[in-house]
Amino acid sequence: MHKLNSGGLKAVRYLLIFALTACVITAGPASADRRADPTRGTISGFVEASVTKEPLIGATISVKGLKAGAYTNKSGYFSISNVPAGEQTVVVSYVGYLRKEISVNVPRGGGAKLRVALMPDTSRGRELTVTAGREDDTRQISISRVNIPIEQLSQLRIGGEADIFRALQMLPGVLTSSQISSGLFIRGGSPDQNLVLLDGMTIYNPTHLFGFISAFNSDAIKDVDLIKGGFPAEFGGRMSAVLNITQKDGNRDHVEGLLGLGLISSRASIQGPLGNGSFFIGGRRTYLELILGLIPEDPDVPFPSFNFYDLNAKITQNLGEDDKLSISGFLTRDNLGFSQTGLDFGVRIGNRATSARWSHIFDPTVVSVVTVSANRYDNGFDGNTAGRAFTVDNTIIDYTAKIELEWFANETFSAKGGYEGNIFNFSYLQSFEQSAQNNAIIRDTTGLTLWDNTHGTFAQLAWNPTDVMTLQAGMRASYWTSSKRLLFDPRLALRYQLADDVALKAAWGIYHQYLRLASAPDFSFFDTWLPSDQSVPAGRADHYVLSMESKPFEGYDLNVDVYYKNLANINELRDADGARQVQVADIFYVGNGFAYGAEFFVQKRAGRLTGWIGYAIGVVNSQFDSVNRGNWFRPKFDRLHDLKITVLYRLSDQWEIGSSFMFQSGQSYTGATSTLGGRAPGWEGGVVMVNPSQRWGLRLPNSHQLNLNVNYNTTLAGLPCRVFLDIYNVYSRRDIWFRSFLTTEGIPTVRDVRLLPILPSISMELKF
Repeated sequence: MHKLNSGGLKAVRYLLIFALTACVITAGPASADRRADPTRGTISGFVEASVTKEPLIGATISVKGLKAGAYTNKSGYFSISNVPAGEQTVVVSYVGYLRKEISVNVPRGGGAKLRVALMPDTSRGRELTVTAGREDDTRQISISRVNIPIEQLSQLRIGGEADIFRALQMLPGVLTSSQISSGLFIRGGSPDQNLVLLDGMTIYNPTHLFGFISAFNSDAIKDVDLIKGGFPAEFGGRMSAVLNITQKDGNRDHVEGLLGLGLISSRASIQGPLGNGSFFIGGRRTYLELILGLIPEDPDVPFPSFNFYDLNAKITQNLGEDDKLSISGFLTRDNLGFSQTGLDFGVRIGNRATSARWSHIFDPTVVSVVTVSANRYDNGFDGNTAGRAFTVDNTIIDYTAKIELEWFANETFSAKGGYEGNIFNFSYLQSFEQSAQNNAIIRDTTGLTLWDNTHGTFAQLAWNPTDVMTLQAGMRASYWTSSKRLLFDPRLALRYQLADDVALKAAWGIYHQYLRLASAPDFSFFDTWLPSDQSVPAGRADHYVLSMESKPFEGYDLNVDVYYKNLANINELRDADGARQVQVADIFYVGNGFAYGAEFFVQKRAGRLTGWIGYAIGVVNSQFDSVNRGNWFRPKFDRLHDLKITVLYRLSDQWEIGSSFMFQSGQSYTGATSTLGGRAPGWEGGVVMVNPSQRWGLRLPNSHQLNLNVNYNTTLAGLPCRVFLDIYNVYSRRDIWFRSFLTTEGIPTVRDVRLLPILPSISMELKF
């Protein structure tokens, strides 16, 4: 493990001073603020579901007749300061639940504590709502932010699964490099540039291999929050986007279970009260390889074999009125294999993660959250192509501690500060083998193993100078021992209410990233994680975002985002050259890039017919001195046009139907200009080499797909039961996964590896 030198100790000392200052700014003035006006007080408390006692995240709380409001945080907690003393009416609402009004007596110079239980709204519970931004708390600026209530995902089924990432992929500006991609490409950023958090623990591979089903079982998830750009200072270490996911605490009232049976996968979960809290445990396993074995297969375009499993668990305990402790666990494993003439390969990917989170209320206006987590991610890739065997293995172990302190000063001002530290262990190994004369084996093996640790602090303030304007400013500072660099990331955001139904938003920020991911050129699902050491600078992105939100018609929302991102010190994987790789610069090329585009999102949120249309146009370009002769090129995942349509219709309380359609520009690939044949001394047979064209200079055909689903609600043996029929890829368009050139025959030929055909599925979900 690296030891801190004098410069490193000085940097850490500065970071600690910065963190302490942020905490003082955050917490210090709270009591003084209340003493300044003894005629006012505070309303705070928790909002939960009436049946399960599960905290509700993002519930809206307002004081009737006042311009004062808030929304609940990840613990279901809210605080409204500077409320006039006396009788007040508090209004609480949440998507899919009945609105509730409560009469509260606010004491002079004191606080009123509430615990609000909301009843489900059975008349609206099956309407799907994707909320682009939440502005009920005027101290918050939710630019490029999308919140997806899990309760509303049940109608979107692919392969019998209601899936988080499938819903995210139906949003403009969120792409996958193909239907089999394992990562989300958001506004020109690669998957490693997305910070994915599950109960505070970082997840390094958030999808299962096909990109078809995410690594997160929706039965175990309570809340999904996606910020596509311009995110605040509390999040760091990534350059593109933040996906913040919260697992269910579990039913605090009674034990209940769920069993889901499908043709592609099955799942089960159980939850219930435990001690002074609750528990949840759920698991899932797919058997897609068995289904594909029953489908007639074309030898020229064979199906890949694939399976995965995952496990989620969580225990939550109330240690007192003001303290809550939760312990979470997450386990996944993927296996994929493919065999075609001249090409065989296999992939294995896994996550093992756990976290403990303690939240404490010091005061109705001051809340702290302490999170510690441990995570092990491993990825293996091996195969044989044209007689050449290869193996690549990558592992990252991450231990993290994060302390956050938040102060809700009043209806116009709030502050947040904290510290985050990590200990990492990275290992990377690649090996290539080639048969030579007399059956001799030539091996080329290289590897890299190192320890590293990081320190980061942040502070951010939100202020409403007028009733129509909100300003948010933040600063994040970070230090990595391997690079010995202290970096500062300022963030600014502005919201202006132009009219009752029109809001303008803008955000700017600098985002640095030390971790790097590289993918094997033809297999975008393979993740190779390493840090930035002294041989390469940290990656950097400058975000510029302008947004407009409107309600053009009753029941309709319109969001338009325009963005530009300047990218510096991004990476591409080097080709193996036989040299011993002892530093990160030996593995990556480092270059620059930019991305810009516009996103349009129209949504109908109420009624029997709901859904949305999203369109994005985006451009991504990058440049590396040692790649493509130093010329600019678009990366493989670039797609110029991206159209998404989702329609959901509730025929009755029993029947629901839905459809989703997407059309995208084809992904990029590198073509061939010519071939070169020859014989090397000591080698059997000839060698044929393909001379590539411009890197990723050609596009595959456009990608498009239609999916349909029908849901039926009934009972079985007196228990609630739902039956799902869905058809994946209705008109069986098998998009090209990747295009390669086969050189083992006399004349080189083009080979396309294609994705899945039409795949109907029926599944059942039983609650008990």
